[in-house]
Amino acid sequence: MPSITSDFDGQTVITTFEVTPGSAQDVLDLLTEAWAEVISRRTGCLGGAIHLNDAQTRIATYSQWRDRRDYQGMLRDPEMRRRNRQIHEMCKSFEPVMYEVQSVYPQG
Repeated sequence: MPSITSDFDGQTVITTFEVTPGSAQDVLDLLTEAWAEVISRRTGCLGGAIHLNDAQTRIATYSQWRDRRDYQGMLRDPEMRRRNRQIHEMCKSFEPVMYEVQSVYPQG
């Protein structure tokens, strides 16, 4: 499970997918399968989450990796490349962006 802490020194990746309400569920299904069958099994994957907006026009995924090389290795996996091409065909756009945690604000 992802844990957001200010001392996290791994790689955080947030990917946004622009979809239509008609394709949102299909893309969600493909992402869920990719997480279950490929992404979560890759070395260095610490966890992630998939989010859908109310209008079903945007999907966002959040993932944490031990380091950037582990994330890049997952992207180069032939099975993941195939899946990403399939997902991309169903989206208006998708953009993975690597982030570093700058600060965290706990409740209270």
